[in-house]
Amino acid sequence: MELIALFDKLLRYRSITPEDDGAFDFIEGYLDGFETIFMENEGVKNLFLYQKFSEGPHLCFAGHIDVVPPGEGWESDPFDPVHKEGKIYARGAQDMKSGVAAFLKACKDAGRFGGTLSVLLTSDEEGDARHGTIEMIRKLESIDFLPDYVVVAEPTCEEVFGDAIKIGRRGSINGVIEKIGKQGHAAYPEKAINPIHKVAQVLPHMAGAFLDEGDENFAPSQFVITDIRAGMEVTNVTPGRLKMMFNVRNSTKTSKEDVEAFVHKYFQEMDYTLVLSESAKPFVTNRKSKVVQDMLASIKDVTGREAKLSTAGGTSDARFFGAYGIDTVEFGVVNDTIHAPNERTGEDEVEGLYRVFSELIARF
Repeated sequence: MELIALFDKLLRYRSITPEDDGAFDFIEGYLDGFETIFMENEGVKNLFLYQKFSEGPHLCFAGHIDVVPPGEGWESDPFDPVHKEGKIYARGAQDMKSGVAAFLKACKDAGRFGGTLSVLLTSDEEGDARHGTIEMIRKLESIDFLPDYVVVAEPTCEEVFGDAIKIGRRGSINGVIEKIGKQGHAAYPEKAINPIHKVAQVLPHMAGAFLDEGDENFAPSQFVITDIRAGMEVTNVTPGRLKMMFNVRNSTKTSKEDVEAFVHKYFQEMDYTLVLSESAKPFVTNRKSKVVQDMLASIKDVTGREAKLSTAGGTSDARFFGAYGIDTVEFGVVNDTIHAPNERTGEDEVEGLYRVFSELIARF
């Protein structure tokens, strides 16, 4: 099956999280020379396919078959790919069935490899991700089969294909502060404790504050306030409590404990509660790692471009590999229409991605 035909085939599966809509059965048959490990938990399917060619490093290509719901505003059926002016329109075209098609074809075409070649796919990257990639990693750890290197084929390019790869991701810390006051009449402010007035005094020091100075891999971690609410939407009652929500996309220089200390620094004289949750920890792969250097060289050979090394953006399943100390990079097509109506990617980008992955396999 030719690459674009394979891509079209994958796009036609209505694989809205956590469904795979039969895609995994097809993929297992497509890589018929590979051994299979399959897991299903809480409706989430995970597929691991591998072939040991010889002794040597274990290189794994990872991704997800699931997509977000299409939503409204499409000019065509989001699960019936349309080819127009060199672009392919369908849900998942960028995020991330282009990447999946490219590495499946590259792995199938690999006639030889100096080690073990594998593919890890989940149906729950766009959802809670609690029963997806992380569960398969734990399974692989239990049988002493963790990969040495991982390539996650998320869309990473910014302006043109080949301009950026990700060598890490920031973490994500969410927080909810509740400042407790004393409700009262607006005409008698001296008889109340207005939490809005109290919090307003510290906001200039907290809103948008940088919690570290960043480094060559990460921008500074920033305290971003996402919501503030209090009161009953009337003008004659001061509120008894205020809720403030925030997010910190943190580098490796800022921890959950650092965020807690930052909040306490400004709220220590107040009656308040703080709830913190960490949905992702930051990680970074050494720039000199074999997978980083070989990926850069492969991109240069195929596109002629010097890709920049980035840690920007949100979270991805790469964080689960990073947490296990596995050298992980992300590379895929241009990211400019993911999760949007009329999501699309260029045929030339998909072809280029296949060539980059094939070159990477050859270098290993």
